[in-house]
Amino acid sequence: MSRYALLGPSPTFHERFLAAITGPLEGQVTTWTGDDVPHQPEQVTAGLDRPALLDVVVLGDGLPVEESLRMAASLAVVRPDVSVLVVGEPTTDLMLSAMRAGVRDIIPPEAEVAEIRELVQRATRSATARRPFASGDDGVPARGRVIPVLSPKGGAGKTTVATNLATGLAVDFPQEVVLVDLDLQFGDVASALHLYPKHTIVDAVQPDSLRDSMVLKSHLTPHPDGLYVLCAPEAAADADQIGPQQVTDLLEQLAEQYAFVVIDTSPGLTEHTLSALDAATDFVMVGGLDVPSIRGMHRELEVLQMLELGTLSRRIVLNATHPRNGLSRPDAEATLGIKADVMVPEHRAMRVATNEGVPILLKAPRNPAAKELQRLVQYYGSSRPVGAGARARHRKERV
Repeated sequence: MSRYALLGPSPTFHERFLAAITGPLEGQVTTWTGDDVPHQPEQVTAGLDRPALLDVVVLGDGLPVEESLRMAASLAVVRPDVSVLVVGEPTTDLMLSAMRAGVRDIIPPEAEVAEIRELVQRATRSATARRPFASGDDGVPARGRVIPVLSPKGGAGKTTVATNLATGLAVDFPQEVVLVDLDLQFGDVASALHLYPKHTIVDAVQPDSLRDSMVLKSHLTPHPDGLYVLCAPEAAADADQIGPQQVTDLLEQLAEQYAFVVIDTSPGLTEHTLSALDAATDFVMVGGLDVPSIRGMHRELEVLQMLELGTLSRRIVLNATHPRNGLSRPDAEATLGIKADVMVPEHRAMRVATNEGVPILLKAPRNPAAKELQRLVQYYGSSRPVGAGARARHRKERV
């Protein structure tokens, strides 16, 4: 997601700017007007939730030109990774002064939406190219949380948990969440969210997409509730076009641009799932409250420990639980050797929501199952994204 700071725009320019940043340019806009306009770069970054990922600063037509140039020159020193655009009449004198101040482009005050879009797109591409040099407050590149949702067996409700986790996070972090369908042969996230994607993960792992965040974003499918979705291939055979390293590179790229990357994986520990775990900061494991499922979860946790992935932050979800199933929560926790974090009760409303393509968190938030899934969301939504240091250790080589 692109991030913009808009200082001192007139109401009409502000309206045209918002109209310009649609499609791949869509992102988070922080606007200052009147007496609230910052005069120093530090005041700009203090007003942003993730200042390390700021892409473009637009110095609006409501600011004196001299003040805009002073701010641009200061930004060029303290934030050389950020592209600066100045709104003003593109006279020869202004163009020369802007060049010396490090301004990327000048936007005429009466520029139409299409012209603004073109200039913003160039500025965003330039910022993205310089992004490797950007740092967070702790001196390491800012990075979102990467959360694979795992299950040793199919039919445990993994996709239901992944879609509800992503949509729940998007309520508090709109346009900051990407849901990736990594069940490459039989993924059904698109069906679960009632989406009809024009592009899939096959497009997203191509070299042009991995090199250019704008191209990558164009392959994401926007969901009306504020998240983006990267859908699985339409044909199962297309899974052969995607290698494990491409998956890791893709997730690393997404984590640089979005606060949360939630991944619906295929059952078990495939090469692609292990590649996702290489890029992960956390994982969620989902299983049913039955003996085969609990034993499968226990074995999968043991394998992750052997691969040195067991130190990742983890949450255990027991799905479709019912008091008459014959297996209690203490029984399951004794076998797993760890506590279950979330117990999602079996409920007809879950099946209805799934069939309608609407996550139960949105369809029936007061339902007992939705309340348990909301607890899972709160484990992650209560904290901001982490730095690059909080990531998985690389697993041992597999033979």
